[in-house]
Amino acid sequence: MSSFRILRSVRMSAVVRDRPVHLLDHWTRSNSQNLGSLSLRRWLHGSQIQRHGNVTRPDPGTGIKLHFKDSKGKLLKTIEANEGDDILSLAHEHDIDLEGACEGSVACSTCHVVLSPEHYDLLPEPSDDENDMLDMAFGLTDTSRLGCQVHVTREMDEMTATLPSATRNMFVDGKKPTHH
Repeated sequence: MSSFRILRSVRMSAVVRDRPVHLLDHWTRSNSQNLGSLSLRRWLHGSQIQRHGNVTRPDPGTGIKLHFKDSKGKLLKTIEANEGDDILSLAHEHDIDLEGACEGSVACSTCHVVLSPEHYDLLPEPSDDENDMLDMAFGLTDTSRLGCQVHVTREMDEMTATLPSATRNMFVDGKKPTHH
């Protein structure tokens, strides 16, 4: 068991390389009770929360309409999006069950969607990385794309994105449990 304690927030200053440095309002941890001896082991700090996707919902009636369907063709939800938003972030924002295990870094195929053919042709060609991940996707079709790589444009108004019946998450599905 560690012998450190979390101490209250303190105002401190120190000398680092012969220059005064002011360490304001940091949480500190120390092995001793004497803070004046500069026996501080580490300063903990926080940073502003960053969210993946960063989607802002458009005013009702002003956005680009997208329809999400399940694998059987049943409409799950119709949403409105802003130009430039990606399908994965939109699905997460609107509580649509599209996994995205790699958080949009093109390292999995869990955000695989099947697009309507007329809208698929409007998209740029998939990158080599995206094609590599699509090769591992469950239920691949001619109009399959990764939701994290499809950015909405005005021409995509009324586009349908169909979710496959299953996903293949290579880390989870192929993972052998180990004892700790």
